[in-house]
Amino acid sequence: MQAKTVYGEIGSVLVCGLYSGNESVVFYKTSEPHGLPHDPFKSCIVPRPIAWVTSIHPNGAVNLAPFSFFNALASDPPMVMIAFTGYHPHGGEKDTLHNIKASGEFVVNMVPLAIKDAMNVTSGPHEHDVNELELAGLTAEPAQLVKPPRVLEAPIHLECEFFQEIVLPCTLENSINSTIIGKVLGVHIRDEVLKDGLIDLDLIKPLARLGYQEYTAVDNVFKMTRPGS
Repeated sequence: MQAKTVYGEIGSVLVCGLYSGNESVVFYKTSEPHGLPHDPFKSCIVPRPIAWVTSIHPNGAVNLAPFSFFNALASDPPMVMIAFTGYHPHGGEKDTLHNIKASGEFVVNMVPLAIKDAMNVTSGPHEHDVNELELAGLTAEPAQLVKPPRVLEAPIHLECEFFQEIVLPCTLENSINSTIIGKVLGVHIRDEVLKDGLIDLDLIKPLARLGYQEYTAVDNVFKMTRPGS
């Protein structure tokens, strides 16, 4: 049966849907109102790993903040990306973005489920001069190759140097979409999360971001062999 377009209302907003037999699908143009209670976009790309980033301001102030627009881009050499949306609520660029561009260095710390509440504390709209590690009761541990510290309570750390900034289009007024690409210089892995020389994610249960105010953790690991490998 050929699909046909139908229209309905959610609240006071007209929503376009596709209907075929007993199935209906909500469709909206991203340039127009979606008509749903909350923007569904972030729930369409899940789960997203969290980069818990430590950085240092030129004045020496340490910053720690989580970002879920984060992922690996390459493995040889290892490269990562972190995307930033909007400005700091107290003015200027977000501390992490500013610090990375100013110092050229940062550390990505993995967030285990066990310290999710500490991570959440560091996500708040804190003043520029607040040390989020201290605020969340976390411990700073020296890195080997860069100045920003590692989070002692995190099981894995990626020491990174700034490679490139890509400024993306932004449709919001007084806002910004900026992506930082970093080269990973060094990797720390706690002995206690290694099993037979492999990282055991069941021991970490890495935290990941969903949409809305929702999170998840990696707690169901299984293997699949790619054909031909």
